[in-house]
Amino acid sequence: MSGKISFQGELGAYSHQACREMFPNMEPMPCRTFEGAIDAVRRGEADLGMIAVENSTYGRVADVHQLLPGSGLRIVGEHFVRVHINLLGVPGARLEDVREAMSHTVLLGQCRAFLNDHGIKPLTGADTAGSARAVAGKGNAALAALASELAGEIYGLEVLARHIEDAANNTTRFIVMAPAATLPEVSDRPMMTSFLFRVRNIPAALYKAMGGFATNGVNMAKLESYMTDGSFTATQFFAEVDGHPDDPAVARALEELEYFTSSLKILGVYPKSRFRL
Repeated sequence: MSGKISFQGELGAYSHQACREMFPNMEPMPCRTFEGAIDAVRRGEADLGMIAVENSTYGRVADVHQLLPGSGLRIVGEHFVRVHINLLGVPGARLEDVREAMSHTVLLGQCRAFLNDHGIKPLTGADTAGSARAVAGKGNAALAALASELAGEIYGLEVLARHIEDAANNTTRFIVMAPAATLPEVSDRPMMTSFLFRVRNIPAALYKAMGGFATNGVNMAKLESYMTDGSFTATQFFAEVDGHPDDPAVARALEELEYFTSSLKILGVYPKSRFRL
């Protein structure tokens, strides 16, 4: 696929890595914020958007779920990136030269053991790719960056230590956003369905709404709640299930769900990532 794909962050960010892995022929379009990345697709400046939604270590990405309902876009795919962190230095630098390492505060916390073992002082930067760019600009062998290998490739830095993260399974999930389109047809390929709903204000509404998925044997991969419109009582749920809305079991479960909800909106139907299989 050709065209442009937007993402939040700078060139060399893990979001950029996700774009390259899933759509190597598309032109990456960095955006300062998640809202900017979504707006780029909505305005037609980008064909797709690669949006980070959750991390296996730190949970869901703040604000993204608030942006999805009003975006007017649909989820058309998902991708998982294993977050490998590398110590990147200027050309000619050696590991023993490094005295400080710059990165986003989250990544600094994920490499605490390595930094302590090598006597390297953590230095907070705006983000991972931006830190790599800043280190490249300073040209100081005593200053390194913690970022992806892609960031090192883009900004001309060398890998001084590879995969230094403390957690062995740190992974970020991304969803691919596109302008509203018709639902894909049912196929033999495993599918996912993402949707938003609000339960009616009746006793045990959520319990009853979820019962349809259990009785129809539909696996619910995710169920999250969050407040909307600044109200403590207006709770919205984001859910994801295995299957296509036209699968008989999923169709029956959604029909039962609709009876107990005041609103129900399908956000996307898309192929399940191979990471899940």
